[in-house]
Amino acid sequence: MAQTPLKVLARPEFGRGAARRTRRAGYVPAVIHSHGDTPIHVSLPGHGAFLALRHSNAVMELDLDGDLTLTIAREVQRHPVTDVLQHVDLMVVIRGQKIEAGVPLRIEGEPTLGVALLDLQELQVLAEATNIPDHIAINVDGLVDGDTIYVKDLVLPEGVEPVTDIEASVVNVTVPRMAEEDEVQAEEGEEAADEEAEAEAEE
Repeated sequence: MAQTPLKVLARPEFGRGAARRTRRAGYVPAVIHSHGDTPIHVSLPGHGAFLALRHSNAVMELDLDGDLTLTIAREVQRHPVTDVLQHVDLMVVIRGQKIEAGVPLRIEGEPTLGVALLDLQELQVLAEATNIPDHIAINVDGLVDGDTIYVKDLVLPEGVEPVTDIEASVVNVTVPRMAEEDEVQAEEGEEAADEEAEAEAEE
């Protein structure tokens, strides 16, 4: 969450042309959504928005003409080549109120045998907006072929509850087929070499 409120400007113009002009002026076009209220179109300061939106589920307190509003980023559009911010959709949140959000999953460590693969790219959780982690780390050190980590096995931060089915598979460890075949061929090669050596010894 940003340390200080971002000062934003009301955006009276809409459409592609207006959005381009906003970006040329160093701002990012954005829309603030609130349940039951008319969306508010604003311009975010480009550098401040870039810093605040480095992580998913970014929470920002916005200052619009002296009125402070706590928001969470729901959709962030970036240029496909330059990665420059193009547009942001924000949702108003209330301090202390829990909301649902998707949190990216990240594998850390290395299995003892096999390759760890994610079955889920993100976990749906319920938490206060200011307490939603930017990612959830899953340690796979020491795991072997056939091991599986489920949602119920994850260690989540205090105050964060899983919404995704706790029996859902998150990570599975497997030995790639080619690796298995290479291992079998290597074993067969070693056995053949041993047999040949024994035959030569007998002669």
